[in-house]
Amino acid sequence: DAENLPFEDASFDVVLSTFGVMFTPDQQRAAAELLRVCRPGGKIGLANWTPGSMIGELFKLIARYLPPPAGVKSPALWGTQERLQELFGAGASSIVATREHFVFRYRSAQHWLATFRNYYGPMLKAFAALPAERQAELERDLLALAERHNRGGEGALIAPSEYLEVVVNVR
Repeated sequence: DAENLPFEDASFDVVLSTFGVMFTPDQQRAAAELLRVCRPGGKIGLANWTPGSMIGELFKLIARYLPPPAGVKSPALWGTQERLQELFGAGASSIVATREHFVFRYRSAQHWLATFRNYYGPMLKAFAALPAERQAELERDLLALAERHNRGGEGALIAPSEYLEVVVNVR
């Protein structure tokens, strides 16, 4: 539970989350917990999808079918300099964010969808919550999203998705 880490204050030199903590419902509390368990002078390392990335667009698409609970902010906000400053600024001596790309590689858009539908939490939950006719609509929209980002042409899905590589230097 990233909002209630079971560790003493200043337990770690480095705290790391790769596409994880960004999914917490209470983003401010989760960031405070990361700061709390990191020693002064330590580092918090993050990888967070950006709002305009393929995965950021996936979040927006899923939200059209299943709006998030009231008050829950998009996980893609963790992929913006502004939100990182809001979350960590008071506890950071510096925040360094570098734009990077992860390239998804699958046999096809259908293969990507099948894999994500079975193993990617946000998509798995979306399909489980929708009736069959809405699942079919979501599937069509997700395939279109994958094809829009595809750089592999027919016979492959090669789709880059931007993320921020973040290092928070803790005060």
